[in-house]
Amino acid sequence: MATAIESMGMSLPGSSSNPADSQEKLDECITAGAAIRNLLEKDITPRQILTRSAFENAMVVVNITGGSTNAVLHLIAIAHSVGVDLTIDDFQSVSDRIPFLADLKPSGKYVMADIHRIGGTPALLKYLLQNDLIDGGIMTVTGKTLAENLEKVEGFPKDQDIIRPLSNPIKPTGHIQILRGSLAPGGAVGKITGKEGLVFKGKARVYDAEDLFIESLERGEIKKGDKTVVVIRYEGPKGGPGMPEMLKPSSAIMGAGLGKDVALITDGRFSGGSHGFLIGHIVPEAQEGGPIAFVEDGDDIIIDAETRKLDLLVDEATLAKRKEKYVQKPLKYNKGTLYKYAKNVADASHGCITDS
Repeated sequence: MATAIESMGMSLPGSSSNPADSQEKLDECITAGAAIRNLLEKDITPRQILTRSAFENAMVVVNITGGSTNAVLHLIAIAHSVGVDLTIDDFQSVSDRIPFLADLKPSGKYVMADIHRIGGTPALLKYLLQNDLIDGGIMTVTGKTLAENLEKVEGFPKDQDIIRPLSNPIKPTGHIQILRGSLAPGGAVGKITGKEGLVFKGKARVYDAEDLFIESLERGEIKKGDKTVVVIRYEGPKGGPGMPEMLKPSSAIMGAGLGKDVALITDGRFSGGSHGFLIGHIVPEAQEGGPIAFVEDGDDIIIDAETRKLDLLVDEATLAKRKEKYVQKPLKYNKGTLYKYAKNVADASHGCITDS
């Protein structure tokens, strides 16, 4: 997200890649004050920086770097706050034309400090600008355009292998995939790098909270060799409430050596540190009576990143019977701030905003 924010012009050049303990970060702390004064004197406001083109830049950078699915939530919410119409379909449109180039963890080899070593985010942005993948004409917090900020930036060293050339991408299209289907008519978001495969079909194991899954895994109930789709529900914006990250379950799956045998789908979200066959942001969420609420153990589920489908393979008659028996769970809070949040929050496909 920090790299995306820099590509939008909302942070100082190099801010997203300067290590916390570096001299560059200390210098940045000093120059930030001067930058703020300059913005005030020139009356440059966030709305002048956060244009449609700025959001396009951010979506490009997220896909180039293999960034977190959280970017979908955050960028849609930020766009809403400044009156820019941004949807999950815009992310798919960008992903369809932008390759995945950065060999970064968790799915790759390197970390952000390595990006800093080869020139940092400015060098990355210059590379993207030279290849006409981002808009250099956007205004930034320096009071100059992005292209002006990058004029004197040196390119990548010739021997670096962190950012692949366009001719040899890790994946020819982006890793952010928007899925729909009988399980997610309102959309879902996958982080599909290609490392975990593109299609997964398995039997559902259903849990109404992430901790219940962890307990089940510790009891050895998820078997290696079985194709299992773990369904963790009631963790969405309303059901959580707050849509918690499923880092613990995804890490537990990989730690147990089940990465090739288990997919995880949820109405919650994922950390940028998560990897594996993971689909989150399922809309409608279980708390709202979405299809994910009707899944039962043993159901067949297919995740197809090629056709961007997420389907529950249960006949309509069976589903109709389950819906008849369905009783909506009460919210986890019935007063206070979290109650007000759960009552007002929008779904994940609309950025979990609370003022719609």
